Amino acid sequence: MSATFPDQDRPELQRIIDGMIESGFVGVTMLVHDENGRWEGSAGLRTLGGTAKPPAGGHIRIGSNTKTFAATATLQLVAEGAIGLDAAAADYLPAIGLDPRITVRMLLQHTSGVFNFTGEYYEDGTFAPGIIATTAGREWVDNRFRTYPPEELVRLALSKPARFEPGADWSYSNTNYVLIRLLIEKVTGNSLAEETQRLILGPLGLTDTSLPDTDVDLAEPHPNAYYRYEDDAGLQTTDVTRQNPSWISTGGDMISTTRDLHTFVSALTSGKLLPAPLLAEMYKPHAKAGYGLGVFVQETGEHGGTVITHNGGMAGHAALMYSTPDGSRTLTAALNYVDDATLSMAPAFQQATQLLVQEVFGATGHA
Repeated sequence: MSATFPDQDRPELQRIIDGMIESGFVGVTMLVHDENGRWEGSAGLRTLGGTAKPPAGGHIRIGSNTKTFAATATLQLVAEGAIGLDAAAADYLPAIGLDPRITVRMLLQHTSGVFNFTGEYYEDGTFAPGIIATTAGREWVDNRFRTYPPEELVRLALSKPARFEPGADWSYSNTNYVLIRLLIEKVTGNSLAEETQRLILGPLGLTDTSLPDTDVDLAEPHPNAYYRYEDDAGLQTTDVTRQNPSWISTGGDMISTTRDLHTFVSALTSGKLLPAPLLAEMYKPHAKAGYGLGVFVQETGEHGGTVITHNGGMAGHAALMYSTPDGSRTLTAALNYVDDATLSMAPAFQQATQLLVQEVFGATGHA
């Protein structure tokens, strides 16, 4: 079941998102801008057991796409002279107890080595839990309205052994971006929400994008998010659209839409938000994971194209955000699905994103 709102006919894109529903997603909306114009399509359902399609321009929790906004705000403050990219983060946050070798750049690029407060996966397959996160099953569902101050998340992470010496390796850690939040707030004297509004949301007119802090609600319209767990009564599926996102903080708490994400990523990559030298710094990928500063720099395959991207999943909602390095072509998408502690939708998510990137960027990707 699908509905499209095309400015151009793109049956190949509709087939891919229809296939995402067949693979287990509840609903998908997608927006593509390229040299041929604009295409917007949807597939699946707004709610489990319902009949309505996912709303065009619906609000979702964008998960780790939040990091791209936070990195952009940080680099804008670097451009203003308020933050030094290669300065010690501890110089701005002296009371936190950070290793003095950790720089702002290391936080942005996930090379600090700090423990991931949502839990750390190691190469040998072991898992070290952190806070009560979506890896915890029913315990997370029962605690999803709890408030976690960002300082609490950082204290927990810094009480754990570092994964490696600062700058010695790469490992994705949500803690890095909670530290970025605290750093921005310390330097500016404003909340991250206020600075993001001043630097990004206001100038771009992103009225459907927000930093909810501890607000549990999601503006209408929105597709619903779900979480599945097992207890003594068997397998349970719960609507978790309403939740207190402070548990993930700047690791992934923002709310947006496919349309606002398009406006943001196209403005960022076309140079409207950062001076060229800092955009170039953002695009420098770490060799291990292709991660720059708040973005992945991804090769599209045999044709040698490159995309700038960050995707995110957040307890039954997910967002895709892709752009050519010059902003001339973008793909943004909103997904709702049934999440669980084992991340069972991850393989389908990876397969679908690969198909979409190849279709939209693979044939004529910009180097």
